[in-house]
Amino acid sequence: MKPTVRSRRRRPPGARGFTLIELLVAIAILAVIAVLSWRGLDQIIRGRQTITSAMEEERVFAQLFDQIRIDARQAASDDESGQAAITVSGSVLQIVRQMNLPATAPRLQVVRYRVSEGRVIRYASPPLANVGELRRALRGEEGEGWATVPLMGGVGAISARVYVPKVGWTTQMKDVQSAITENDNNLKVPQLGNAPLPRSVTGLEVRIGAKGLARPVTRVFLVGE
Repeated sequence: MKPTVRSRRRRPPGARGFTLIELLVAIAILAVIAVLSWRGLDQIIRGRQTITSAMEEERVFAQLFDQIRIDARQAASDDESGQAAITVSGSVLQIVRQMNLPATAPRLQVVRYRVSEGRVIRYASPPLANVGELRRALRGEEGEGWATVPLMGGVGAISARVYVPKVGWTTQMKDVQSAITENDNNLKVPQLGNAPLPRSVTGLEVRIGAKGLARPVTRVFLVGE
């Protein structure tokens, strides 16, 4: 019996497969490309998150400062409030402002900004119809009928100072009271007649310190502009 002879299939001339080393090099190159692509994508995502967070913080800051600007612009005169319309005490900013409601006589309102549990809170009294109600609102705490609006979180501190003509920027309310007394004494001079009492405070500077900020953000507002 003749042994069976198996035919061997030959490769076409010039045909050649990949060696193991070539495959390993190709896999290594693809791995490097994948890592670089992942890092680039990760940086893009992180950059987008940073930009989004910064835009959100800017929006919140703008909302807070815009509300303070409105309150400072509508600040009552010292005559109307019976004292300095803007007062600074520690981390509390207080503004006595005018309120013009439809079909009603002008009223006054007491507004306070303070930090509570890392958040700036704006407290606003109900419209005040007479001097007695105004004095009670100025002496008392935020109670029934007061509106409470949280404006900004993540705040470490809020501070303010006022600009008093002939004095400059100050946090001392005695400087404000001295200006009120001087203005009142000047009005008693006969030739001045019944001129309105000049404002003791003409400017307001507010500084907000937040955890995510390298330095506090400061804004300056005109009073009664």
